[in-house]
Amino acid sequence: MTSELRSASASANLGRTETAERAAAIDLHRIRVELDLTAAPDPAVSVFPTVTTLEFDARADATWIDFIGDSVGRVEVNGVEQPVRYDGARVRIDGLGGSAEAATPAIVRIDALGVYSRSGEGLHRYVDPADGETYLYTQYEPADARRVMACFEQPDLKAETTFSVRAPEAWTVLSNTVPTGERVPGAPIEFAPTKPISSYITAVAAGPYFGVHDSWTKAGGGLEIPLGVYCRASLAEHLDADEILEVTKQGLDFFHERFGFDYPWGVYDQIFVPEYNLGAMENPGLVTFTESYVFRGAATESQREGRANTILHEMAHMWFGDLVTMRWWDDLWLKESFADFMGAFAASRATRFTDAFVTFANRRKAWAVEQDQMPTTHPIVADIPDLEAAKLNFDGITYAKGAAVLKQLVAFVGEDAFFAGARRYFADHAYGNTELNDLLVALEEASGRDLRAWSAAWLETTGLSTLELDRGSGTEGSSAARILMSDPRPHRIAVGGTVSTRCRAR
Repeated sequence: MTSELRSASASANLGRTETAERAAAIDLHRIRVELDLTAAPDPAVSVFPTVTTLEFDARADATWIDFIGDSVGRVEVNGVEQPVRYDGARVRIDGLGGSAEAATPAIVRIDALGVYSRSGEGLHRYVDPADGETYLYTQYEPADARRVMACFEQPDLKAETTFSVRAPEAWTVLSNTVPTGERVPGAPIEFAPTKPISSYITAVAAGPYFGVHDSWTKAGGGLEIPLGVYCRASLAEHLDADEILEVTKQGLDFFHERFGFDYPWGVYDQIFVPEYNLGAMENPGLVTFTESYVFRGAATESQREGRANTILHEMAHMWFGDLVTMRWWDDLWLKESFADFMGAFAASRATRFTDAFVTFANRRKAWAVEQDQMPTTHPIVADIPDLEAAKLNFDGITYAKGAAVLKQLVAFVGEDAFFAGARRYFADHAYGNTELNDLLVALEEASGRDLRAWSAAWLETTGLSTLELDRGSGTEGSSAARILMSDPRPHRIAVGGTVSTRCRAR
């Protein structure tokens, strides 16, 4: 049943203020999602049944749950059916019984029909022209999990999430975690609950995917992670899984050493998918990549370096972004700038691509410089009042300029202090949400430096600074030479093998 409220499509644009109010009223614990994908190979079927059960404590009598799909058929609150009030984006929930003074436990079940996507938003369906096989995968960022399940579509309401998926018997089905047991014919595949994660990084992929399996063991033992690399069956002959797994293991070694926090997601699958509208997505335990990274012919070293960088970028997100997540999209840079920097940093230190920062300067930093001179530039820490604004900030400022600035931050506080601060940040905020101040506190405690002026100068402004050498009255190489900055900002640069902080205003 679909309510007459469905015409109010404007409610799909979630705002920062209203979601903050919802987060203050809801303590989310668990979500169970039941998907029936058995009819997916039939092109005449455009919808799939989806049942979501949410368990939370409510400090309000009413709220809303996000869902965008074909229809909502049934709503239950604590086992009691409610009238369906659905406007095409929000399902209204009443009778929770909570108040500001006393939270009340609630279990809400929503039965609905989702729609298979052809735009890469939600559950995308692709038919391989090579063999006619059907493939499914999800893509959500920033807010398309609600196209597959009913959820609280905001990063600061995390939950232990369990998927139960019915699919054709011959298909491979993957999610953020491993199945709880052997597959039983005719029965759904039950996946283990995740640790607390945001809705936008939950994931499912299903189809006759080809896979290669391996494992990684932490140096010294104590942790073993199953690894998988997947692509559609018609590309199997082109999948150079050995190199992908080599980079993956090098990355896991590197990040464990630097971050001091064990990889928390239990499995590390990487799947290369068709018609992907991004480069990759950091779903914990099931990272998705564009299948452009499955090279059909001879690949250049530059192409292989680019793929390695992306693998490491997404791996860095397992900590920066997934384990510790921004509270709202204002701090999108907290994950994307870090991951962009870490991709190049880890590639240069842990893989054969030791010149990764040369590529970074030529491509990413050049992109940032160009973007920062345009009228559309914005601070790295941007003002994001709603989802529509968030979608505009996946750009060269958030990614490339942010990464270049973080490279300067590492120089400013020192590499050892930077990673000590990162370790403190993970330990203090694991499975939680943060804002800019939380990171600054961790880095200040580790480095002993005041980073407020640095943040104001680099993260909260726009435009470029320029450096030039003023030789003064001395000769080349004399102590009279000075480095002048057009727009004074806290800065450290290496000159002739030494680090200089003598950047003065012009």
